[in-house]
Amino acid sequence: MKDKRKRIIPDNNGIQAKILGFLYKTRPGRKLLKVLTMPCVSKAAGYFMDSRFSQPLIKPFIKHNNINMHEYEKCKYKSFNEFFTRKIKKGYRSFSENSEDLCSPCDAKLTVYNITDNSHFMVKDTYYNIKSLLKSSKLAKYYKDGILLVFRLGVEDYHRYAYIDNGKQKKNYKIPGVLHTVHPAACNGLAVYKENTREFSILDSENFGKILMMEVGAMLVGRINNYNKETYTLRGQEKGRFEYGGSTVILALKKGTATIDEEILNNSMYGYETAVQMGSVIGKKRFS
Repeated sequence: MKDKRKRIIPDNNGIQAKILGFLYKTRPGRKLLKVLTMPCVSKAAGYFMDSRFSQPLIKPFIKHNNINMHEYEKCKYKSFNEFFTRKIKKGYRSFSENSEDLCSPCDAKLTVYNITDNSHFMVKDTYYNIKSLLKSSKLAKYYKDGILLVFRLGVEDYHRYAYIDNGKQKKNYKIPGVLHTVHPAACNGLAVYKENTREFSILDSENFGKILMMEVGAMLVGRINNYNKETYTLRGQEKGRFEYGGSTVILALKKGTATIDEEILNNSMYGYETAVQMGSVIGKKRFS
């Protein structure tokens, strides 16, 4: 049975959009942003989210975001981060048994891009090209004319992610986040330029060639928790989890390795995201 797809319409007038607009496009917001992204402030926020003092935030968060807790293992959470990284019940995020199916690594809103010299990708409200995203000319050249799949996790989503195929994972590469003030002549004097904290590794997979899998966190402090360095992987095996502040997974596939579901491609073409779940089929292996 084909998975039911939900098209996500961008909300450019929502609360989050208004907050981001204030932080990145106004002078008071820009000053506040510099304070919020100071390492000491970010570290203090992390300590709070890990402490028992954050526990009262859990119930209102569940209610506000309509999270179905029946899907998750029953547990008394000692902190907000313990709740945020909650584990789903066995059987709720099963991967297709057909090894030729390309499956989603996580619960998310998916956008697909073609990788070209001129293409740009929106990741956590920042535009990248393939070279600036990976910080590697060699990798950018390798994945040119391939496809980039951007999985944006909402706060209501399951914040663990999995390997999409059997294979061998090579080492993890970390790219720290940065925040720059943009010169007034460039952006009306009221903007900032940012890059988010990122980690990626290459998976030599059985069915989809060399897959680049990247996790994207918040600026400066990413809260990305990957479990393995170099290891052999199994399809559907948990790769890691996001603590509060990390929320995007990216896959780069080499040209000719996979065909993406037509409905997902059409949604992406018209600027819509597609809601997917970990393990759901989003494409097929492409045979030469």
